[in-house]
Amino acid sequence: MRVAIVIERFEPGRGGGEHVAWNVARELVHAGDDVHVLCRVGQSAPGTNVVRLPTPKFWQPLRVRIFARNVRHALAGERFDAVHSFSRTLDQDVFHVGGGSHADYMQKTYGSSGRAWRVLSPRHQTLLSLERRIFSNPKLIAQCVSGMVQREIADRYDVPRSRLPVIHCGVEVARFAPENQGDAHERIRTELGVGSEAVWLLAGSGWRRKGLDIAMEALTRVADANTQLWVAGKDNPKPWRTIAAKLGIDDRVVFLGERRDIEKIYAAADGLLLPSRYDAFGLVCLEAAAAGLPVITNRSVGASELFKECGIVIEHADDDAAYATAMNSLSTSTARKNLGTKALAMAREHDWSEHVAKLRTLYAGIQR
Repeated sequence: MRVAIVIERFEPGRGGGEHVAWNVARELVHAGDDVHVLCRVGQSAPGTNVVRLPTPKFWQPLRVRIFARNVRHALAGERFDAVHSFSRTLDQDVFHVGGGSHADYMQKTYGSSGRAWRVLSPRHQTLLSLERRIFSNPKLIAQCVSGMVQREIADRYDVPRSRLPVIHCGVEVARFAPENQGDAHERIRTELGVGSEAVWLLAGSGWRRKGLDIAMEALTRVADANTQLWVAGKDNPKPWRTIAAKLGIDDRVVFLGERRDIEKIYAAADGLLLPSRYDAFGLVCLEAAAAGLPVITNRSVGASELFKECGIVIEHADDDAAYATAMNSLSTSTARKNLGTKALAMAREHDWSEHVAKLRTLYAGIQR
């Protein structure tokens, strides 16, 4: 098949849609497809034709509209079997709904202030306007990363569920496999001065949305006062250190910053704690599972639907007492290993090659 991948930034090592698009393009090439990437900024990738579309960097409301226009011009006169967009553009056959409904994201993350931002912010007005136009296309296939996202789009935009297939994100199984991590467990724990105490990892950027405050409150309730919380990702740690100090747990919360070797951090941790207020999927859950870690998350995280039998899913995102109870139930290495083994078996069914096999079936059914 001749496939166009549309993404503003086509770069490995980034999160969200960029990470997904890179892996999808790679696996399509492995499957023998003719892959073209239309992007604003992008790195060359083996077997792909990367086309960079000149687009201003400044002021997101202008940038996203100009990028959408440039994509339309670039596609004119071209013939693809499938155009799959991971950014808010208007001329795709398949739209990757990796961030969920933007309106739901704002409401669940920021509450009443989120509603005010939607009214006052040019950025959010632009994103919402494009979102409405995208889902008004009666021929569009919107690939949802979770059943939660499917329900949001169906309810908010009255889109038939037949046009909202759920294809969960994939994971680099070999990269995160426990047997491929060498001495990372002992080495990193030694570097950080950690012995046998339990370590829970919160991974991701934008720590308010990821529920770091909830995780800290939960940590104060955990029975074992030696339990640690490691925080990996991009954000300003200064205000969070202040919060940790006020809670009396500043010596138990470790900020690791952004890590390119996140697979080694999973190897050194004992479990993943993700109390996000909203995550359309939450790829770190699947990564942690592929590393053999037990996962504690909640129903506001799309990936939670994969962990009903192999993880702990809290009903309400802000229930810090429930997270503490869950961590207490996994206080022994045996309990953590048992649940982590179940999670690992599930994750190994979600390699990126399996994800792309489902996408190729989706592409084959496109009707213009």
